[in-house]
Amino acid sequence: MLVKAIDQIADSEIIDAAWSLYQEAFEELRSLAVQRHLMYRDEFVENMKDPRVTKYLALRDDGTLCGISTYTNNLEAVPLIAPEWFERHWPDHYATKRIWYIGFVAVHPEAQGMRAFRDLVEQMYLIASNQNGLVGLDICTYNDEVRHMSRVFRSMISRWAPTMRFDRIDQQSYWLYQFPSAA
Repeated sequence: MLVKAIDQIADSEIIDAAWSLYQEAFEELRSLAVQRHLMYRDEFVENMKDPRVTKYLALRDDGTLCGISTYTNNLEAVPLIAPEWFERHWPDHYATKRIWYIGFVAVHPEAQGMRAFRDLVEQMYLIASNQNGLVGLDICTYNDEVRHMSRVFRSMISRWAPTMRFDRIDQQSYWLYQFPSAA
């Protein structure tokens, strides 16, 4: 397996393959998380073409795409986060562009359990760790409580960096007011 980092994907065949993989990897979140977790196709294409966001492609030996992730230290390129929050809490890291954000890590369902996820995360980890950086990501409640993704990330990265800290930096909850029918 090869992990390749690129700034832009302009080739429509690669974008189509990446879009299919992305959809297959995250489709179930459409009905399991309140906040929309999947980009619309036009947003996805824009993200793939955005040079501020590094795309990591996990390729099988035959060259087929089995995983993709996005990573950036240009926090303005990440929708739905507030760069100002990071700037306030870690001004030195922010000023020196040592805060990265993982947009997503998608692995084709047939490749789950293989090295693709680990290899993608490791490549992103190496960039930030070599610069004493910080890495942010968001994990929905379903992925954390059912798939234990915060523990997965913590476990994987602590193998490479035993002194690494992993903290929840924010949490959002959604509330629903329900009114029974009038008696």
